[in-house]
Amino acid sequence: MSSEELAGQTEQEESMAAAAKLVAAAKNIVVLTGAGISAESGIPTFRDAQTGFWAKYRPEDMASQTGYRANPTMVWRWYEYRRELVAKVEPNAGHYALAAFEKSHKSGTFTLVTQNVDGLHRRAGSADVLCLHGNLNTQSWLDTPKDCCHLDHAEAGDPPHCDRCGNLVRPAVVWFGEALPYRVLDAAQKASEACDLMLVVGTAGAVYPAAGLALLASRMRAKVIIVNTAPSELDDAADLIVRAPATVALPWILGAGQKSLPLTKYSETPS
Repeated sequence: MSSEELAGQTEQEESMAAAAKLVAAAKNIVVLTGAGISAESGIPTFRDAQTGFWAKYRPEDMASQTGYRANPTMVWRWYEYRRELVAKVEPNAGHYALAAFEKSHKSGTFTLVTQNVDGLHRRAGSADVLCLHGNLNTQSWLDTPKDCCHLDHAEAGDPPHCDRCGNLVRPAVVWFGEALPYRVLDAAQKASEACDLMLVVGTAGAVYPAAGLALLASRMRAKVIIVNTAPSELDDAADLIVRAPATVALPWILGAGQKSLPLTKYSETPS
């Protein structure tokens, strides 16, 4: 191991130890996760998944009401493809560390907020997850449902639809131009205002209003810890930055797994 690698490992160890102390001293904790933690399970980000046949389409065509209405079959099949990708992977050590910490944290509140739609947090055992951008594996109606619209009895197809009025089933995710679910966002904002520590994991901090939660917590004088393999747009708001992947950092910081995991200096690749 080179002197540079040794220095990087030491820096990781020191930052994770400092983060562990802050978490241990905190009462009301919020965790905000982004695409980086899912990428460590092998799930490509939305744009990275557009390879092969799907590379010729714009993201806006695959994630907007306009795109869906223009070509519902194509968009539905794209989401079926993404569901297949998610079904092939498992939650990682970072997901499991968060789930274990949620169960063990009895001294205050713990709120897990995610920008991810893959459902891996729940599969890992996290009970209460605020999904800001919805869930890839659940469905809703494209138009306001009528009395005849029942998801359990939707007519099969690409996409499924109401056999009476023709209303289309859609993925229950937030598309471009749509507002985040009010109750979920409101709960996340209230938790961010009340927390004394926020742990931001695997997000570039470029998508709002999700990224604004970390800034809100900082304004309310909460400690902000960022765990990411590369710089993010929220680094200036951080009290501590842990430059490591979630699978290494979270078991260490949260004390939910082995604290002797291999430490590696990671490249500056945005998550």
